[in-house]
Amino acid sequence: MHASVPELLDRLQGGDQSVLNELVSLLYDKLRRMAARQLRGERDGHTLETTALVHEAYLKLCANGGRDFSDRIHFLALASRVMRQVLVDYGRARAAKKRQGDGPGNRRRGVWTTTLAGDPDAATDPVDILDLDRALEALALEDQSLAHFIELRYFGGMTAEEIAESVGKSVHIVRHDLRFAQAWLRRKLGGGASCAPQ
Repeated sequence: MHASVPELLDRLQGGDQSVLNELVSLLYDKLRRMAARQLRGERDGHTLETTALVHEAYLKLCANGGRDFSDRIHFLALASRVMRQVLVDYGRARAAKKRQGDGPGNRRRGVWTTTLAGDPDAATDPVDILDLDRALEALALEDQSLAHFIELRYFGGMTAEEIAESVGKSVHIVRHDLRFAQAWLRRKLGGGASCAPQ
């Protein structure tokens, strides 16, 4: 019989790093959905696939194995942050490669995109992942919690209820803050990004 997620998290907090593999296995479907959500807006021909994104995130989580995950939501929140890092690193590498290969007239735009749809099935305009990362960094300078909420929502695919549980705030406050942060991002990204309300 396999251990439950809370049991594995308890063992991980107790210093047993070997349970990280089992924890990821139990949450693999959720991690794949998180990864697929990020990759669904990318045009045909991209080279990073859902499984690869999950595996890259797993490797980064293992590299930081000393972290304590307080619960399932906390683990998924950190996994969403790691996926964001992987996507941004991938976007930067693709942009650098494209610049080197296409000469001085190269346009970086469109190298890697994502969407800011609250609903995974919503049709929205793509947002350059590097522009989004810069906008989130700017938002974090003004309000770290707002940037964190956006990260959990769009990179982690978490609902307002899950975010509220993760951060210990009411769902009403989280929804309000998400709407405010979405409006802030729309302005920062030039109004082209569609940020559907939660």
